Amino acid sequence: MFKSRNRSQHAPDLFLTILIFTLLLIGVIMVYSSSAIWADYKFGDSFYFAKRQLLFAGLGIVAMTFVMNIPYSTWQKYSKPILIACFILLLAVLIPGVGMVRGGARSWIGVGAFSIQPSEFMKLGLIIFLANHLANNQKYITSFKKGFVPTLLLVFVPFGFIMLQPDLGTGVVLVMTCLIMIFVSGAKISHFVGLGVVGVAGFLALIISAPYRINRITAFLNPWEDPLGNGFQIIQSLYAIGPGGLMGMGLGQSLQKFFYLPEPQTDFIFAILAEELGFIGGAFVLLLFLLLLWRGIRVALAAPDAYGSLLGLGIIGMISLQVMINISVVIGLIPVTGITLPFLSYGGSSLTLTLCSVGVLLNISRYAKL
Repeated sequence: MFKSRNRSQHAPDLFLTILIFTLLLIGVIMVYSSSAIWADYKFGDSFYFAKRQLLFAGLGIVAMTFVMNIPYSTWQKYSKPILIACFILLLAVLIPGVGMVRGGARSWIGVGAFSIQPSEFMKLGLIIFLANHLANNQKYITSFKKGFVPTLLLVFVPFGFIMLQPDLGTGVVLVMTCLIMIFVSGAKISHFVGLGVVGVAGFLALIISAPYRINRITAFLNPWEDPLGNGFQIIQSLYAIGPGGLMGMGLGQSLQKFFYLPEPQTDFIFAILAEELGFIGGAFVLLLFLLLLWRGIRVALAAPDAYGSLLGLGIIGMISLQVMINISVVIGLIPVTGITLPFLSYGGSSLTLTLCSVGVLLNISRYAKL
Protein backbone atom coordinates (compact mmCIF):
# COMPACT_ATOMS: atom_id res chain seq x y z
CA MET A 1 0.00 0.00 0.00
CA PHE A 2 2.83 2.38 0.84
CA LYS A 3 5.62 3.04 -1.66
CA SER A 4 9.24 3.83 -0.84
CA ARG A 5 10.59 7.20 -2.00
CA ASN A 6 13.99 8.82 -2.12
CA ARG A 7 15.22 10.24 1.20
CA SER A 8 16.45 13.83 1.46
CA GLN A 9 16.42 15.69 4.77
CA HIS A 10 15.18 19.28 5.08
CA ALA A 11 13.75 21.61 7.72
CA PRO A 12 10.77 20.30 9.74
CA ASP A 13 7.33 21.34 8.54
CA LEU A 14 6.81 24.97 9.64
CA PHE A 15 3.01 24.85 9.57
CA LEU A 16 2.94 21.79 11.83
CA THR A 17 5.42 23.45 14.21
CA ILE A 18 3.31 26.63 14.44
CA LEU A 19 0.18 24.58 15.23
CA ILE A 20 1.97 22.70 18.02
CA PHE A 21 3.35 25.84 19.70
CA THR A 22 0.02 27.69 19.36
CA LEU A 23 -1.85 24.88 21.11
CA LEU A 24 0.86 24.66 23.76
CA LEU A 25 0.64 28.41 24.47
CA ILE A 26 -3.15 28.26 24.76
CA GLY A 27 -2.74 25.31 27.12
CA VAL A 28 -0.40 27.14 29.50
CA ILE A 29 -2.70 30.19 29.58
CA MET A 30 -5.79 28.07 30.23
CA VAL A 31 -4.10 25.95 32.91
CA TYR A 32 -3.35 29.14 34.84
CA SER A 33 -6.80 30.63 34.25
CA SER A 34 -8.65 27.45 35.25
CA SER A 35 -6.49 26.49 38.23
CA ALA A 36 -5.56 29.82 39.89
CA ILE A 37 -8.39 29.77 42.47
CA TRP A 38 -7.93 26.12 43.39
CA ALA A 39 -4.12 26.46 43.52
CA ASP A 40 -4.31 29.51 45.78
CA TYR A 41 -6.70 27.73 48.14
CA LYS A 42 -4.78 24.46 48.31
CA PHE A 43 -1.15 25.60 47.99
CA GLY A 44 -1.25 29.34 48.72
CA ASP A 45 0.14 30.02 45.25
CA SER A 46 -2.21 30.83 42.36
CA PHE A 47 0.61 30.03 39.89
CA TYR A 48 1.28 26.56 41.36
CA PHE A 49 -0.16 24.53 38.46
CA ALA A 50 0.84 27.08 35.82
CA LYS A 51 4.50 26.97 36.91
CA ARG A 52 4.55 23.19 36.84
CA GLN A 53 2.86 23.18 33.43
CA LEU A 54 5.51 25.59 32.17
CA LEU A 55 8.16 23.23 33.53
CA PHE A 56 6.53 20.24 31.81
CA ALA A 57 6.18 22.26 28.60
CA GLY A 58 9.83 23.31 28.76
CA LEU A 59 11.02 19.74 29.31
CA GLY A 60 8.67 18.59 26.58
CA ILE A 61 9.97 21.17 24.09
CA VAL A 62 13.56 20.13 24.84
CA ALA A 63 12.58 16.47 24.37
CA MET A 64 10.64 17.31 21.18
CA THR A 65 13.61 19.19 19.74
CA PHE A 66 15.94 16.32 20.61
CA VAL A 67 13.61 13.69 19.11
CA MET A 68 12.96 15.88 16.06
CA ASN A 69 16.65 15.59 15.15
CA ILE A 70 16.82 11.81 15.50
CA PRO A 71 16.08 10.01 12.20
CA TYR A 72 12.77 8.21 12.68
CA SER A 73 14.38 5.05 11.29
CA THR A 74 16.25 4.86 14.61
CA TRP A 75 13.00 4.04 16.41
CA GLN A 76 12.41 1.22 13.94
CA LYS A 77 15.79 -0.25 14.81
CA TYR A 78 15.13 -0.15 18.56
CA SER A 79 11.36 -0.80 18.50
CA LYS A 80 11.62 -4.10 20.37
CA PRO A 81 13.72 -2.82 23.33
CA ILE A 82 11.42 0.22 23.55
CA LEU A 83 8.34 -2.01 23.81
CA ILE A 84 10.02 -4.24 26.41
CA ALA A 85 10.91 -1.18 28.53
CA CYS A 86 7.28 -0.01 28.32
CA PHE A 87 6.07 -3.45 29.45
CA ILE A 88 8.44 -3.33 32.44
CA LEU A 89 6.98 0.03 33.46
CA LEU A 90 3.44 -1.32 33.08
CA LEU A 91 4.31 -4.27 35.31
CA ALA A 92 6.04 -2.04 37.86
CA VAL A 93 2.99 0.20 38.28
CA LEU A 94 0.93 -2.82 39.40
CA ILE A 95 3.31 -3.57 42.29
CA PRO A 96 1.98 -2.26 45.64
CA GLY A 97 4.35 0.34 47.02
CA VAL A 98 5.61 1.21 43.54
CA GLY A 99 2.39 2.16 41.78
CA MET A 100 0.40 5.12 43.11
CA VAL A 101 -3.40 4.96 43.33
CA ARG A 102 -5.36 8.00 42.13
CA GLY A 103 -9.07 8.08 41.46
CA GLY A 104 -9.30 4.33 42.03
CA ALA A 105 -6.64 3.45 39.43
CA ARG A 106 -3.05 2.33 40.06
CA SER A 107 -1.64 4.16 37.05
CA TRP A 108 1.30 6.26 38.31
CA ILE A 109 4.83 5.74 39.58
CA GLY A 110 6.23 8.40 41.90
CA VAL A 111 9.55 9.98 40.93
CA GLY A 112 10.52 12.48 43.63
CA ALA A 113 7.96 15.28 43.75
CA PHE A 114 6.57 14.20 40.36
CA SER A 115 4.95 11.09 38.93
CA ILE A 116 4.93 9.31 35.58
CA GLN A 117 2.12 7.36 33.93
CA PRO A 118 3.53 4.22 32.24
CA SER A 119 0.44 3.77 30.06
CA GLU A 120 1.36 7.04 28.29
CA PHE A 121 4.77 5.57 27.43
CA MET A 122 3.11 2.36 26.24
CA LYS A 123 0.90 4.22 23.76
CA LEU A 124 3.92 5.66 21.96
CA GLY A 125 6.04 2.53 22.42
CA LEU A 126 3.37 0.31 20.90
CA ILE A 127 2.88 2.68 17.95
CA ILE A 128 6.63 2.53 17.25
CA PHE A 129 6.69 -1.27 17.48
CA LEU A 130 3.45 -1.86 15.57
CA ALA A 131 4.53 0.42 12.71
CA ASN A 132 7.67 -1.70 12.31
CA HIS A 133 5.71 -4.95 12.54
CA LEU A 134 3.15 -3.86 9.95
CA ALA A 135 5.77 -2.43 7.59
CA ASN A 136 7.68 -5.72 7.63
CA ASN A 137 4.60 -7.94 7.36
CA GLN A 138 2.30 -6.07 4.99
CA LYS A 139 2.02 -9.07 2.68
CA TYR A 140 0.46 -11.12 5.50
CA ILE A 141 -2.00 -8.54 6.86
CA THR A 142 -4.82 -9.70 4.57
CA SER A 143 -4.52 -13.21 6.03
CA PHE A 144 -6.66 -13.75 9.12
CA LYS A 145 -4.38 -16.39 10.68
CA LYS A 146 -0.93 -15.20 9.55
CA GLY A 147 -1.40 -11.43 9.79
CA PHE A 148 -4.57 -10.14 11.44
CA VAL A 149 -4.75 -12.33 14.57
CA PRO A 150 -1.02 -12.19 15.51
CA THR A 151 -1.10 -8.41 15.13
CA LEU A 152 -4.18 -8.15 17.34
CA LEU A 153 -2.39 -10.17 20.03
CA LEU A 154 0.40 -7.56 20.00
CA VAL A 155 -2.25 -4.94 20.74
CA PHE A 156 -4.43 -6.68 23.30
CA VAL A 157 -1.64 -7.91 25.58
CA PRO A 158 -0.64 -4.35 26.65
CA PHE A 159 -4.34 -3.45 26.70
CA GLY A 160 -4.84 -6.23 29.25
CA PHE A 161 -2.07 -4.85 31.48
CA ILE A 162 -3.59 -1.36 31.30
CA MET A 163 -7.00 -2.75 32.28
CA LEU A 164 -5.43 -4.29 35.39
CA GLN A 165 -4.79 -0.76 36.70
CA PRO A 166 -7.69 -0.22 35.59
CA ASP A 167 -7.65 2.59 32.99
CA LEU A 168 -10.35 2.01 30.38
CA GLY A 169 -9.96 5.42 28.71
CA THR A 170 -6.26 4.99 27.94
CA GLY A 171 -6.84 1.39 26.92
CA VAL A 172 -9.53 2.42 24.43
CA VAL A 173 -7.26 5.07 22.87
CA LEU A 174 -4.43 2.55 22.56
CA VAL A 175 -6.62 -0.10 20.89
CA MET A 176 -8.39 2.32 18.54
CA THR A 177 -5.08 3.87 17.45
CA CYS A 178 -3.63 0.47 16.67
CA LEU A 179 -6.76 -0.59 14.78
CA ILE A 180 -6.43 2.51 12.59
CA MET A 181 -2.84 1.52 11.81
CA ILE A 182 -3.86 -2.06 11.02
CA PHE A 183 -6.68 -0.85 8.77
CA VAL A 184 -4.55 1.55 6.71
CA SER A 185 -1.87 -1.13 6.31
CA GLY A 186 -4.36 -3.11 4.21
CA ALA A 187 -6.34 -5.43 6.53
CA LYS A 188 -9.68 -6.71 5.22
CA ILE A 189 -12.87 -4.94 6.32
CA SER A 190 -14.56 -8.32 6.87
CA HIS A 191 -12.03 -9.09 9.59
CA PHE A 192 -12.92 -5.83 11.35
CA VAL A 193 -16.64 -6.70 11.24
CA GLY A 194 -16.00 -9.89 13.18
CA LEU A 195 -13.68 -8.07 15.54
CA GLY A 196 -16.37 -5.43 16.10
CA VAL A 197 -18.88 -8.02 17.31
CA VAL A 198 -16.36 -9.51 19.72
CA GLY A 199 -15.23 -6.02 20.77
CA VAL A 200 -18.75 -4.86 21.65
CA ALA A 201 -19.30 -7.98 23.75
CA GLY A 202 -15.97 -7.49 25.51
CA PHE A 203 -16.62 -3.80 26.09
CA LEU A 204 -19.99 -4.58 27.68
CA ALA A 205 -18.30 -7.20 29.88
CA LEU A 206 -15.73 -4.62 31.05
CA ILE A 207 -18.50 -2.17 31.92
CA ILE A 208 -20.59 -4.74 33.78
CA SER A 209 -17.56 -6.05 35.69
CA ALA A 210 -16.92 -2.69 37.38
CA PRO A 211 -19.83 -0.94 39.19
CA TYR A 212 -18.23 2.51 38.85
CA ARG A 213 -18.34 2.16 35.05
CA ILE A 214 -22.05 1.34 35.19
CA ASN A 215 -22.53 4.43 37.36
CA ARG A 216 -20.73 6.54 34.75
CA ILE A 217 -23.03 5.20 32.03
CA THR A 218 -26.08 5.96 34.16
CA ALA A 219 -24.78 9.46 34.91
CA PHE A 220 -24.15 10.03 31.21
CA LEU A 221 -27.71 9.04 30.25
CA ASN A 222 -29.33 11.15 32.97
CA PRO A 223 -26.85 13.17 35.05
CA TRP A 224 -29.64 15.02 36.87
CA GLU A 225 -30.77 11.76 38.45
CA ASP A 226 -27.75 12.02 40.77
CA PRO A 227 -26.68 15.68 40.50
CA LEU A 228 -24.47 15.63 43.60
CA GLY A 229 -22.88 12.27 42.87
CA ASN A 230 -22.09 10.55 39.58
CA GLY A 231 -23.72 13.26 37.50
CA PHE A 232 -21.99 16.17 39.26
CA GLN A 233 -18.99 16.56 36.97
CA ILE A 234 -20.86 16.54 33.66
CA ILE A 235 -23.56 18.89 34.99
CA GLN A 236 -20.95 21.40 36.15
CA SER A 237 -19.21 21.08 32.77
CA LEU A 238 -22.44 21.92 30.94
CA TYR A 239 -23.07 24.81 33.36
CA ALA A 240 -19.67 26.17 32.31
CA ILE A 241 -20.21 25.81 28.57
CA GLY A 242 -23.76 27.22 28.51
CA PRO A 243 -23.12 30.74 29.88
CA GLY A 244 -20.09 31.13 27.60
CA GLY A 245 -22.35 31.96 24.69
CA LEU A 246 -20.76 33.32 21.51
CA MET A 247 -17.99 35.52 22.94
CA GLY A 248 -17.49 34.06 26.42
CA MET A 249 -17.36 35.70 29.83
CA GLY A 250 -13.78 36.86 29.33
CA LEU A 251 -10.42 35.28 30.05
CA GLY A 252 -10.13 34.63 33.78
CA GLN A 253 -13.83 35.29 34.43
CA SER A 254 -15.07 31.71 34.79
CA LEU A 255 -17.46 31.03 37.67
CA GLN A 256 -17.31 27.24 37.51
CA LYS A 257 -13.63 27.20 38.51
CA PHE A 258 -14.69 28.51 41.94
CA PHE A 259 -14.83 24.94 43.33
CA TYR A 260 -17.85 23.88 41.25
CA LEU A 261 -16.08 21.91 38.52
CA PRO A 262 -13.55 19.57 40.25
CA GLU A 263 -9.91 20.16 39.23
CA PRO A 264 -10.86 22.08 36.07
CA GLN A 265 -7.25 22.26 34.84
CA THR A 266 -7.21 18.58 33.88
CA ASP A 267 -9.82 16.59 31.94
CA PHE A 268 -12.44 19.37 31.80
CA ILE A 269 -10.22 22.30 30.85
CA PHE A 270 -12.14 22.72 27.57
CA ALA A 271 -15.29 23.52 29.59
CA ILE A 272 -13.52 26.46 31.26
CA LEU A 273 -12.12 27.56 27.90
CA ALA A 274 -15.64 27.54 26.40
CA GLU A 275 -17.00 29.47 29.41
CA GLU A 276 -14.33 32.18 29.23
CA LEU A 277 -13.76 32.40 25.46
CA GLY A 278 -17.19 31.30 24.24
CA PHE A 279 -18.15 29.46 21.08
CA ILE A 280 -15.61 31.43 19.06
CA GLY A 281 -12.73 30.47 21.35
CA GLY A 282 -13.80 26.81 21.48
CA ALA A 283 -14.27 26.68 17.71
CA PHE A 284 -10.82 28.22 17.19
CA VAL A 285 -9.20 25.51 19.32
CA LEU A 286 -11.12 22.81 17.46
CA LEU A 287 -9.97 24.34 14.17
CA LEU A 288 -6.36 24.14 15.34
CA PHE A 289 -6.80 20.45 16.16
CA LEU A 290 -8.44 19.80 12.77
CA LEU A 291 -5.55 21.53 11.01
CA LEU A 292 -3.12 19.46 13.09
CA LEU A 293 -4.94 16.29 12.00
CA TRP A 294 -4.90 17.35 8.33
CA ARG A 295 -1.23 18.33 8.38
CA GLY A 296 -0.23 15.23 10.31
CA ILE A 297 -1.95 12.98 7.77
CA ARG A 298 -0.27 14.85 4.90
CA VAL A 299 3.14 14.39 6.54
CA ALA A 300 2.50 10.69 7.15
CA LEU A 301 1.31 9.97 3.63
CA ALA A 302 4.29 11.86 2.17
CA ALA A 303 6.83 9.87 4.21
CA PRO A 304 9.47 8.08 2.11
CA ASP A 305 8.64 4.56 3.35
CA ALA A 306 5.88 2.41 4.83
CA TYR A 307 7.33 2.59 8.34
CA GLY A 308 7.34 6.40 8.35
CA SER A 309 3.77 6.54 7.02
CA LEU A 310 2.42 4.07 9.59
CA LEU A 311 4.35 5.71 12.43
CA GLY A 312 3.07 9.17 11.49
CA LEU A 313 -0.52 7.98 11.08
CA GLY A 314 -0.35 6.23 14.45
CA ILE A 315 0.90 9.35 16.23
CA ILE A 316 -1.60 11.77 14.68
CA GLY A 317 -4.36 9.17 15.12
CA MET A 318 -3.59 8.81 18.83
CA ILE A 319 -3.66 12.58 19.42
CA SER A 320 -6.85 13.06 17.40
CA LEU A 321 -8.66 10.24 19.20
CA GLN A 322 -7.79 11.80 22.56
CA VAL A 323 -9.12 15.15 21.40
CA MET A 324 -12.34 13.59 20.11
CA ILE A 325 -12.94 11.57 23.29
CA ASN A 326 -12.08 14.40 25.70
CA ILE A 327 -14.31 17.00 24.06
CA SER A 328 -17.14 14.48 23.62
CA VAL A 329 -17.02 13.87 27.38
CA VAL A 330 -16.95 17.60 28.18
CA ILE A 331 -20.04 18.35 26.09
CA GLY A 332 -21.91 15.28 27.33
CA LEU A 333 -21.82 13.06 24.24
CA ILE A 334 -20.12 10.08 25.94
CA PRO A 335 -19.50 8.97 29.55
CA VAL A 336 -16.55 10.30 31.57
CA THR A 337 -13.34 8.46 30.61
CA GLY A 338 -10.48 10.32 32.30
CA ILE A 339 -8.75 11.22 29.01
CA THR A 340 -6.81 14.51 28.98
CA LEU A 341 -6.95 17.08 26.17
CA PRO A 342 -3.58 17.02 24.33
CA PHE A 343 -1.41 20.16 24.73
CA LEU A 344 -4.04 21.88 26.92
CA SER A 345 -4.74 19.74 30.00
CA TYR A 346 -2.45 19.93 33.02
CA GLY A 347 -0.22 16.87 33.38
CA GLY A 348 3.45 15.97 33.18
CA SER A 349 3.51 12.52 31.56
CA SER A 350 0.73 13.32 29.12
CA LEU A 351 2.17 16.64 27.92
CA THR A 352 5.79 15.46 27.74
CA LEU A 353 4.92 12.28 25.85
CA THR A 354 2.64 14.19 23.49
CA LEU A 355 5.48 16.58 22.66
CA CYS A 356 7.88 13.66 22.18
CA SER A 357 5.33 12.08 19.84
CA VAL A 358 4.99 15.20 17.70
CA GLY A 359 8.79 15.44 17.74
CA VAL A 360 8.84 12.09 15.90
CA LEU A 361 6.17 13.43 13.52
CA LEU A 362 8.27 16.56 12.87
CA ASN A 363 11.25 14.36 12.05
CA ILE A 364 9.14 12.43 9.56
CA SER A 365 8.20 15.79 8.02
CA ARG A 366 11.91 16.43 7.39
CA TYR A 367 11.90 13.60 4.88
CA ALA A 368 8.35 14.03 3.54
CA LYS A 369 7.73 15.49 0.08
CA LEU A 370 4.94 17.95 0.94
